[in-house]
Amino acid sequence: MTHARVVAGLATGVLGVGLLAGLPSAQAAAGTATPAPLDYSITVDPASTGPTIDDSMYGVFYEDINRAADGGLYAELVQNRSFEYSSADNRSYTGLTSWSTSATAGGAGTATTVDDADRLGERNRSYLRLALANPTGATFGVSNAGYNTGVRVEAGKTYDFSVWARTDAAAGTPLTVTLRDGGRTTAYAAPLRIDVRGDAWTKYAGSFVATASTTSGRLGVEAGGTGTLRLDMVSLFPRDTYKGRPNGLRKDLAEKVAALHPGFVRFPGGCLVNTGSMYAYDAANGYPRARSYQWKDTIGPVEQRATNANFWGYNQSYGIGYYEYFQFSEDIGAQPVPVLPALVTGCGQNRATVDDALLQRHIQDALDLIEFANGPVTSEWGAKRAAMGHPAPFGLKRIAIGNEENLPDQYFANFVKFESAIKAAHPDITVISNSGPDDTGSTFDRLWDLNKGHGTAMLDEHYYNSPDWFLQNNKRYDAYDRQGPKVFLGEYASLDNKLRNSLAEAAYMTGLERNADVVKMASYAPLLSNIDYVQWKPDMIWFDNAGSWGSTSYEVQKLFMNNVGDEVVPSSASGSVAQAKPITGAIGLSTWATAAKYDDVTVTGADGTELFKDDFSGDASRWTSLANRGTWSVQDGAYVQSDAAAQDTLVRAGDVTWHDYDLNLKATKTAGVEGFLIGFGVKDSGNYYWWNLGGWNNTQGAVEKAVGGAKQTLLAKPNTIQTGRTYDVSVKVRGGQVELYLDGALWGSFRDDAVTEPFAQVVTRDVARQQLIVKVVNAQDAPARTRIDLGTSRVVGKAEMTVISGDPEAQNTRTAQPVQPVTSTVKGIASTFTRTFEPNSVTFLRVQMK
Repeated sequence: MTHARVVAGLATGVLGVGLLAGLPSAQAAAGTATPAPLDYSITVDPASTGPTIDDSMYGVFYEDINRAADGGLYAELVQNRSFEYSSADNRSYTGLTSWSTSATAGGAGTATTVDDADRLGERNRSYLRLALANPTGATFGVSNAGYNTGVRVEAGKTYDFSVWARTDAAAGTPLTVTLRDGGRTTAYAAPLRIDVRGDAWTKYAGSFVATASTTSGRLGVEAGGTGTLRLDMVSLFPRDTYKGRPNGLRKDLAEKVAALHPGFVRFPGGCLVNTGSMYAYDAANGYPRARSYQWKDTIGPVEQRATNANFWGYNQSYGIGYYEYFQFSEDIGAQPVPVLPALVTGCGQNRATVDDALLQRHIQDALDLIEFANGPVTSEWGAKRAAMGHPAPFGLKRIAIGNEENLPDQYFANFVKFESAIKAAHPDITVISNSGPDDTGSTFDRLWDLNKGHGTAMLDEHYYNSPDWFLQNNKRYDAYDRQGPKVFLGEYASLDNKLRNSLAEAAYMTGLERNADVVKMASYAPLLSNIDYVQWKPDMIWFDNAGSWGSTSYEVQKLFMNNVGDEVVPSSASGSVAQAKPITGAIGLSTWATAAKYDDVTVTGADGTELFKDDFSGDASRWTSLANRGTWSVQDGAYVQSDAAAQDTLVRAGDVTWHDYDLNLKATKTAGVEGFLIGFGVKDSGNYYWWNLGGWNNTQGAVEKAVGGAKQTLLAKPNTIQTGRTYDVSVKVRGGQVELYLDGALWGSFRDDAVTEPFAQVVTRDVARQQLIVKVVNAQDAPARTRIDLGTSRVVGKAEMTVISGDPEAQNTRTAQPVQPVTSTVKGIASTFTRTFEPNSVTFLRVQMK
């Protein structure tokens, strides 16, 4: 679709009813009576046209985090199938992780993983060597435990086994492959018999039909006879993959993603893209294991693909790689949006690789990727795509360079070089830049300034914030320059998986749609999480080896993504609006991976009245530990936290009702890798503000706000704290305005007095079906009695209504999914009608036009 500009007078559709209106009330939590309805009105102007909404408005972001690939979307059932696991991936790993030796009665031998000249290939460097010493009729070998509780098989379904093997036994080596339980008492399929012959690597294959179901099976591979047997790439795949593709995807997970009908798939990261070594996996570079995600490592026959240490603490097999990502995107009707490294690391590493030859190689890799995706079969990389089974182009239109880089100038210098080369060769490709790891701060501002001045087509924004933030920032994109770069909101989420989080996200999404001329793409993140291997929460889809379930955010995202519409219809809302409340709370001290001492803590009111004073000449009885971590004690007239390894050691003093005060203290870092944290507005362990000095490995200072345990960044700038130096720290709180002073100089300031807006709406038009889609979010405990003026009498008297509602603390789990959409037909639709929207709900009304 083409896009249109916002029409003059297009009104926002959000209303505030107080700073904490989006939070569940004590009444709701206690199950008492529902509050009286609040009155609102929505006025629609169907004769006017707002922004056109692109087909790619909503999509998904796929990153291999939380075991999203191996043990997740990639359907392979064998863990560590190529014996490449290493302590370089995870300190607990060995080459035999997930494997154990097994034998029949009398069977004997040894099992060792080896990296030598007898390997299967230069990029598949380790293999299993079995030294066999079996008497006649006995077998010795290994069994694999798969993922989660074991290898899952379903009765009546077919599973394809394969292995690469070689033997030095002149008469060959008999191989027995079994599906059984860990105790060898139950078989789940008839065994396979394979005769391995010859001392050259050969692929052997067979299939099982499961006779019973289990989620705790073991794949056994045992050999008879004597001699040396070498094995690699031991694989077991369900034949019933998504769309039946070999080397394919787990069907239930792929179907859940497909059910979203995403407009795009952003892949493969994330922190996988911009961390680790930027050099190649080859002998010249010492086969580096912790590398950035480099696409050429991930194509071709799976046994020839490289391995890598995943940034999130486990091994990546690259069994699912760029070809599979492109194929999956095509299968679900989504545009592929690959992300390539920019040679500037992020995600806490913050390092630029200065090597012009390497930069040029990565730029050429980007050009080669476009040829791999779109080139004719007569081209070098188009021929490789065709050889993998896809002669037709994949239709790549957009490509992103980098991810959340914290060194804006170094990143942008490289981005411009990538963009120049790509645009020269492929002027039809949109090259996407990014604005760093947060929604505000010096990195964000600098990258927006650089990209806007350069004329970059699109910027990728990322942020993870509290529900309050999303309810307070519905108008974020209203003020964006319509002539500047378009926005790709590549990663966002409210920091938990409860319905209250999903409602906040839904309210925010109405603002994204209202600004569809600026926000061209948006994707919740992350997409997938294996419940037994979690590195990040929240996530959209959860799973184990037995099944999968959508979170409350999955249900909300699916509702929006399946009911986007073609264009925005201008509308406005009205209702009561309350004033913001001041920052209120006690004071706090904390550390993070650092030892520190504090002294001369004073708090005075705005009128100069002393509220608190502690010079630690006595004990620390006025301080209460909230985190119950760290080692706090009074030493030599100072309050000392001496555990340099402890993280988040928050202690509190004072009155949680304090507001409008000045906090002054002295702080000294004595050891450790970061700085210190000064709390204000502290209520409890999950609700506070703190000034984080020397954070992120002593590279950055920031103000973070915690709500319900989820933190968001309000202010950030470069900062380093010196060990042994005493700093004078002052925090001045006035209403929602805060000023921060370090050694008497103003370090920064911010306001946090935005009104929470729990009632939000947007209206779009489905041109083909001739329908108005009225989307209303009521993220509060009170019903919203709403008069809706559609501005036309040309409407049918009934409408399709879909509602997601429930307890704001509810979440979907493995055993129960209480938050689900309910669709019904409602009557009483007219040019003007009244509808009461449930508390804590998202409602979509599809109104048919005559």
